[in-house]
Amino acid sequence: MTDFIVSGATGFIGSRFVRQLLETDPEHRVYALVRPASIPRFATRTAGWTGRDRLITVAADLAQPGLGLSDGALPDTVEHVVHLGAIYDMDAGAEEQLRVNVLGTERMIDIAESTGALMHHVSSIAVSGDHRGRFTEHDFDKGQGFPTPYHQTKFAAEERVRSRPGLRWRVYRPAIVLGDSRNGEMDKVDGPYYMFKYFRLASKLPQRVPLPLPDLGQLNAVPVDFVVDALTALVTYDPEAENRVFHLVDPKYRNTTDFYNALAPALGAPHAVDALPPSVGRTALEILGREPLRSLRDGIARREGIPPAVLDTVSLPAHFTTGETFATLGRLGVELPEITEYGPRLWDYWARHLDPARHRRDPRQGLQGINILITGASSGIGAATARECVARGATVFMLARDVETLSLRRTQIAGTEPVDTRIGRGRAYAYPCDITDAGAVTEVVDDILDAHGRIDVVVNNAGVSIRRSARLSLARSRDLRRTMEVNYFGALNVIDAVVDHFRANGGGHVVNVSSIGVGVHAPRFGAYLASKAALETFTDVAASELRSDDITFTTIRMPLTRTPMIEPTSAYKNARAMSTDKAAAIVLRAIIERPVLIDTPLGTWARLARFAAPGLNRQARNLGYHITFDPAADRDTAAAPQPSRAHKVLHRTRHTLDAKVRPMYRAASRSPLRRYSRRVANAVPGITW
Repeated sequence: MTDFIVSGATGFIGSRFVRQLLETDPEHRVYALVRPASIPRFATRTAGWTGRDRLITVAADLAQPGLGLSDGALPDTVEHVVHLGAIYDMDAGAEEQLRVNVLGTERMIDIAESTGALMHHVSSIAVSGDHRGRFTEHDFDKGQGFPTPYHQTKFAAEERVRSRPGLRWRVYRPAIVLGDSRNGEMDKVDGPYYMFKYFRLASKLPQRVPLPLPDLGQLNAVPVDFVVDALTALVTYDPEAENRVFHLVDPKYRNTTDFYNALAPALGAPHAVDALPPSVGRTALEILGREPLRSLRDGIARREGIPPAVLDTVSLPAHFTTGETFATLGRLGVELPEITEYGPRLWDYWARHLDPARHRRDPRQGLQGINILITGASSGIGAATARECVARGATVFMLARDVETLSLRRTQIAGTEPVDTRIGRGRAYAYPCDITDAGAVTEVVDDILDAHGRIDVVVNNAGVSIRRSARLSLARSRDLRRTMEVNYFGALNVIDAVVDHFRANGGGHVVNVSSIGVGVHAPRFGAYLASKAALETFTDVAASELRSDDITFTTIRMPLTRTPMIEPTSAYKNARAMSTDKAAAIVLRAIIERPVLIDTPLGTWARLARFAAPGLNRQARNLGYHITFDPAADRDTAAAPQPSRAHKVLHRTRHTLDAKVRPMYRAASRSPLRRYSRRVANAVPGITW
């Protein structure tokens, strides 16, 4: 048997390396050093491996004196000690990195000495620091500086290996490690992967027009399978070859533009060209790295979820030579895959497994696997939205106060047939809840998470509407309180109950069903629109604060919809109102596309009119106020304004004109020209109709 002691066996490289050692030679036996807390997870991961009986898990911790090993945990003699364990997080504290990366390496050296093993130290190209120019396999201390504690500790760790008298060693310096070239698999967002969500924006650009990008310098990266193949071949290669360094890097010069171009075909984006020379890009990065701009840069990076230390290492000033390494690897049959060939697989894996916005869905696809919470789901827009979501494969949690109506509606919706035979039927669950009770909302959300694991989308649809003039609403303060309790505080109760879960789950989306009246400022809706405007304002502020957590918000300024909420208002009996099915389609669009705001042409023009001619706009709304009346039950009150004869005539004239215009409006709404005009308008930034 050939015995190996391997640290970092649970890591992205380490786990693959250990598995490959076991699979390539039945004479290999591996002692894997694993932190006690990680042993159960490691046991689960390795359960089906070939040669699992030759894998011995040893509890150890690089940060502890003597690795925290118990007596007799390791054999007295082994052939190889492979040190992969380290903190690879550039955002980790300097003291923690010193304790693990440097002192942990010293402890592994002690084990190599005591067992008579050949020490294989997996270092990093970070040892070159800020050295500019060629960096060969024979170079080490070139007087370079180090931009981060990570670079400093990787240099110090390799120095410990090189300086230990009598130690037999080899050093391996991998470049930035990407996902597997065969399937794109990656364990986390790191290094170049932080750029992926910005690359995605290019997919919306015309493919025939070259995309200009600044040349920020060299980006040296290799896939994890190449690193593992190289390590597996080299650790057993010529045991007498000691004190050698191997550069596991890409010998070709590639910059950020080249890296983007390797991914571009997968995301349907245009080809990029270097717009500025490297010297300009480097100078810009250096300026941003100095105060006072550095603090601003770091703040923006943190809000975007990017460790500021990553920005200090965007480009590599050193060029790593690989002549000796690649000559040896060539004899061993190990080749570096071409990034232009495997780049699309990296993108595909990131998009499906690591993209913070991966729970968003293409409108052509279903909503399978999406968990959606809908308030006010027992009737109207909420019920219609729940039905459409279930028909597209979503799991829907229906919230409403009326237990009996909610249960009946859930039964009806649960039987909804899928819209496409390729999409499985979704599921619907009823959760009675009064959203004005914050404690009840928290309890219901906890119950949902316990039973179903997660919530991806929240639709704040529950609401009450009061149509009453300002004078009457002020005289009946309960109108103001009730609308605020449900429409504003109720919605905030739901958001508050899910926001921490969204953060932990990598993001989420909230759809707030507002009203067209917020943009139009329609008379007699002061109490109702105040509650909706308050929710919109809070949403806008919260969205700016939670954007870096990938928690997004969409506000729908919904037109008048034929729902039970408007039935008590006689003025709406003959009014133009859309169906709940059409309203549900708008909510679906908000769930899938996630724009900031979905408005209507009327709402947009009303906002423009208030901006361009505020006095005239207010006069027009005053006329609208006088040709409509308060509910009949309110007209007898002393505070209610009484309509004059002229106003009654105007009121009748409006209804007559409306009856004649309505057929033409319906015909126009079905016109292809209208649909085309809407698509053209939606291409204008800031407009989503």
